[in-house]
Amino acid sequence: MTEIFKNSKSERTPVPVVIIGNGPSGICLSYLLSGYTPYVKEGSVHPNPILQRKLEEYPNVPVTQQDLEYLSEGLEGRSHSPVALLFDSLLRPDTDFIGDVDSVLSWKLEPERAIPHLVLGRGPPGGAWNAIEGSMITLSRGEWMGLPDLNFKDWMRMKRRNFRNDRSTAGDILNYYQHYVQSKGLQDNFVSGCVMSVVKINESAELDTLLHSHNECKEEANQARTLFQVNGFLDDGCGSKQKFSIYAKNVVLATGTFDSPTWLGVHGEDLPFVSHQISALEEAVKSHRVHPNSDPVLIIGAGLTAADAVLLAHHYNIPVIHSFRRRVNDPALIFNQLPQVMYPEYHKVHQMMKEQSIFGTGPYEGYISLPEHHAVSFHGDKKCIFRDKHGQHKVFGVSMVLILIGSNPNLSFLPNNGTHLALDIDQPVSPKRNPLDIDPISYECVQEKSLYAVGPLAGDYFVRFVQGGALASASSLMKSQKKPP
Repeated sequence: MTEIFKNSKSERTPVPVVIIGNGPSGICLSYLLSGYTPYVKEGSVHPNPILQRKLEEYPNVPVTQQDLEYLSEGLEGRSHSPVALLFDSLLRPDTDFIGDVDSVLSWKLEPERAIPHLVLGRGPPGGAWNAIEGSMITLSRGEWMGLPDLNFKDWMRMKRRNFRNDRSTAGDILNYYQHYVQSKGLQDNFVSGCVMSVVKINESAELDTLLHSHNECKEEANQARTLFQVNGFLDDGCGSKQKFSIYAKNVVLATGTFDSPTWLGVHGEDLPFVSHQISALEEAVKSHRVHPNSDPVLIIGAGLTAADAVLLAHHYNIPVIHSFRRRVNDPALIFNQLPQVMYPEYHKVHQMMKEQSIFGTGPYEGYISLPEHHAVSFHGDKKCIFRDKHGQHKVFGVSMVLILIGSNPNLSFLPNNGTHLALDIDQPVSPKRNPLDIDPISYECVQEKSLYAVGPLAGDYFVRFVQGGALASASSLMKSQKKPP
């Protein structure tokens, strides 16, 4: 347990920053808050001439202390976040067009700029990557999965690992992130635990009572008039849980979206043979509960996770029924948006979806495709009822069901599940449809000062772009701390 955590529990001393979530966003933010400071390399030339001229204006000022809105103005790319585009462009200049171009940033460890912080995660560093089957191939190119100042390709060479069609396995990514935390000396900031609630304390009397024995903290609190109480359970690694309650001046939400799989909302969806995570299939294969001679595994969904499940079952010769609501040629289907050369395995699944009929006729033995089918109900005898596009009902017997139709963030530790922070406060938080309403330059929540959101919660999905949220929030936090330029 870190000294910061011990002190905050025993003395009720507020922690300057608590980060909830220890995936790539939380790791990158911890790196920046630990005093690792980005400067523009002397003599470097950025391929974007406009950005290059801006970078030349303050060559000896850290990027975190510069005007990020000014630097990011006019940048275009595969993200809607200007700071995400900026940081990605500095780390990987013109990577979408030129390929491998050296970063224009150099990094210096300046402890005087560090801000004490804690990173709370449910397990080891890596976030959701801990729960992804290690042999799965990443959607993004391997070099886009790297974090600042530790080139992922160099790390792969050091580990004598190879890319697969320019992509990497989830196992390699997880090992890299955990190595990153250790090699950068960040491990003392990371605590394994489950956050149950985050409560804002902003009444003068409450603050005065809370901080009565700390005059300095009391003076600061009277100025800010805001603290957050973070409550939860620590994991001691031995199976027991220990309650904790700490106080924070700032909280950063970096929980991602993996925690709460989306449900269909149909009868029988809570039966034991129905699951919402691909890991259930992995466990069933290992325990031989499903095998080539068992009833088919029903996979519902038309996204990449569902495709991964199809590929996993196909690898072990396990029969599959694959159901999805869209047409196979629907332009919104993810397979119709991926380059075939770069993603041959996903296009193989798409081909199977198009060519294999409900009657099992076609070139892919052991696979049945059910396009434009809606699940109606699941039953205890492992029978599943579907309705096709003509309204006809069909019944299938299966060994297990995997409903892989996406996931939503679990913000149950916030009031009203965080809906008061979303763009549409009348709808649940959804990274794609209803993300949190943040300032695009600082990533501070519009509705709650001193509360920040990074990663998918802020609408950033890919690792290469979630790092921009870390830069934005770190810059904002540092400037609020009045660190010297």
